[in-house]
Amino acid sequence: MHTLAIVGLGLLGGSVAAAARSRRLAARYLGYDRDPQVCALAQRLGLVDAAGPDLTAALGAAEVVVICTPVASVVATVERVLPLLAPGSLITDTASTKSSIAATASRLAAARGCAFVGAHPLAGSQQSGCLHARADLFAGRLTVLTPTADNTPAQIERASAFWQSLGAQVRPMSPEDHDRALAFTSHLPHLLASALIGCIPLEWLGVSGPGLRDTTRIAASQPTLWADIFLDNRLALMLAVDAFRHRLDHLTSSLAAADRERLLHLLQEGKDVRDQLGS
Repeated sequence: MHTLAIVGLGLLGGSVAAAARSRRLAARYLGYDRDPQVCALAQRLGLVDAAGPDLTAALGAAEVVVICTPVASVVATVERVLPLLAPGSLITDTASTKSSIAATASRLAAARGCAFVGAHPLAGSQQSGCLHARADLFAGRLTVLTPTADNTPAQIERASAFWQSLGAQVRPMSPEDHDRALAFTSHLPHLLASALIGCIPLEWLGVSGPGLRDTTRIAASQPTLWADIFLDNRLALMLAVDAFRHRLDHLTSSLAAADRERLLHLLQEGKDVRDQLGS
């Protein structure tokens, strides 16, 4: 492509730019962020050729636009972006929830002769900001595509090819299936990590080992970002919490009854599933 534009120059947006530049996917890289200092930093780091808080200038003549804004603002950002793009342009995103985004955004894009194909790269860290952007962030990691009935096979293939070109492995899912799955595999772990670290008295942190750090690492992620994700996917997340509570009840009852055999069985079940996840 000639021009790639990234809207939202945080960790994911900066890493999209870094990965694309390292693979020479475009001749020109443009960025937008509402914070002028972030734009200046992204340029200074060499992530983009130009960036600024003016969306019209930031998009230029981009053929592909990647929206890396928080969940709550993706649809509104698509609405702002579409009038500035030529027909045939592709918009994709990095949002962690999809049911509330994909159908509306793809319908709006189709009405203007463009395509929105939702994506969720399962990559990131507890760090934030483009200062921590990495060109290898997506390498070998899964990116879920969430196309809708408004997308043609060619549009889906184009979006898939873009994410694969950043090093990602791509898997298509419906927006609804994505949100149900991610409630268990991503959103629940963040919620539990926060609950766990939040219930430990501060004076006991000094007698903790690496297990606590490993288990609660993701609790250091941005609260504002995750509050929006939790709320947007709250129904699926509440079902995941119920499933976890049910499992925890079994463990608790085994402890109360001093039932070592039952406790071992439950722990072994957990280990067996964890072993299938791999390292």
